[in-house]
Amino acid sequence: MHDGVPMATLIDVLKPWHARVVFVGGWAHRLHRLHPSASVPRYQPVVTRDVDVVLDPAMRLQGDIARTLQAAGFSKRLVGEHRPPVSHFQVGDNDAGFYVEFLSPLRGSALQRDGTENATESIAGVTTRRLRHLEVLLCAPWEIALAPTNDLPIAAPARLLVVNPVSFIVQRLLIHNLRPDDKKAQDLLYIHDTIELFGTSLAMLHALWSGAVRPALRSTERATAIARCDTIFCATTDTIRNAVRKVAADRQLSPNELRLRTSIGLEEIFRSRSAPP
Repeated sequence: MHDGVPMATLIDVLKPWHARVVFVGGWAHRLHRLHPSASVPRYQPVVTRDVDVVLDPAMRLQGDIARTLQAAGFSKRLVGEHRPPVSHFQVGDNDAGFYVEFLSPLRGSALQRDGTENATESIAGVTTRRLRHLEVLLCAPWEIALAPTNDLPIAAPARLLVVNPVSFIVQRLLIHNLRPDDKKAQDLLYIHDTIELFGTSLAMLHALWSGAVRPALRSTERATAIARCDTIFCATTDTIRNAVRKVAADRQLSPNELRLRTSIGLEEIFRSRSAPP
């Protein structure tokens, strides 16, 4: 795996918190390949230099994650103008280095009483970026068993909590309209690749949707996610073309193939679409 050494260090460092934090984002998608139900394709996964980890303040995390990361060689950078600013922990060059960012769900108002944005919070020594629609990423996470390998040279076997693939897809659908164009294209490829990765296990993903993810969503979120399955993939758009041309240029994949495969896969996962939201 690209950046396997710093990722292995991160996994080792976070071991005291493995049962209480959830890996999400691009690295979670790559870790999905290690799940027993995955049918790993020949092409390489989308590469990302950052790792997103969700912290749930309700878990009352103990210890100081920031101090532990810095002791392992990660440098702390404060990002943004919020108070307190978001913490990034990085290894390598500022422009091309590997870094981890911590996130937490934004519940309630987006503004504090003084009118400033309710954009960050301090948890276990780090400052998280608070975002909408993160609760779904904490729903029914998968436990992925890791063993030391050349690609991911962790110090000892580990078990990580990783966002389940249905929650991963749903969250990408929910935030679609909030994303810049390049991220929209990347997200569509992530959705396509997740469906392809678990193409022989779509019945399992449907059961996960029906039994765990769907009941955990608000009615408006359920309606939005299901509606976007249709609106995003109803035609071959520039965003779909960009997903293929700019992000998946090394594959034999056409824009229309991406659209059709993804649409069919989403239909299988959310095949109770006609049910009331």
